[in-house]
Amino acid sequence: MGAGMLDSLTPSQIQSAEKTLAAGTWAITAGAVLFSVLTVTPLVERVTPAAWTWTAPILPLVVDAAVVIVVRLDAVVARLGGRSGPWPAVLRWMTGLMTLLLNVGDSALKNDLVGVAVHAVAPLLLIVTAEAGLAYRRAISAALERIERSRATAQAEREQREQAEREHERQTREHAEHTAREHAERLERERAEREISERAAGASTPPGWSVNASTVRRTCAVSSANTRTASGTKKSSGPMRCGVNSRSKRSVHGVSARPPNRPPPPPTVRVSGRP
Repeated sequence: MGAGMLDSLTPSQIQSAEKTLAAGTWAITAGAVLFSVLTVTPLVERVTPAAWTWTAPILPLVVDAAVVIVVRLDAVVARLGGRSGPWPAVLRWMTGLMTLLLNVGDSALKNDLVGVAVHAVAPLLLIVTAEAGLAYRRAISAALERIERSRATAQAEREQREQAEREHERQTREHAEHTAREHAERLERERAEREISERAAGASTPPGWSVNASTVRRTCAVSSANTRTASGTKKSSGPMRCGVNSRSKRSVHGVSARPPNRPPPPPTVRVSGRP
């Protein structure tokens, strides 16, 4: 059988073929044993003393028992994928030749060529079946071993591929978790830095002072407008910082630097120099 045909067969189909081979071999063996006993017994009776004629069936039974042993053990050894050495082959061929000679002996002594041919069919069929069955079993065992090995290799490759996929998924998940953790830590650091900056800015402003962004923008706009002349050109009065009152550098963006609860200073009274 070709390698492609063997690969297309399932193990159950091959085992079914092996069972068919075993059933056919044992059917041929049983028929040959029965035919041999019926054929050889009369021959043995003619060459055996009258007092021992009852022992005539023993010889064909012994030879046929050897045939059964050979067939059975060859099947077991072939199924295991081993070789039993030269002696089983000697036993197999010796039992086959003995069965052939005993079956054709009576017809040969009578010079009956047709009888020789007829009685040679069963032993020859048994010999060839034993040899062919052995070869078939070895081929089937090799095919099963090859199929099992290829399936084991495919299973191992599939497991490795699945393991690689699981490892890739695990690494991807860990990378995503690590990225998310770093992002959360960065956001937390930025929030903490922002809070620290806001606390530092609040600590640098004296109590009771307030700064309004809209007031800053309006003050800057008004100050810029007041510095322009009627002709539309800016008056060169020196640098001016936006939001700082020229009378008090402690004024912040149009809001007096004086705390709101402090009373205004008393008016200055000029006194004449005359008595």
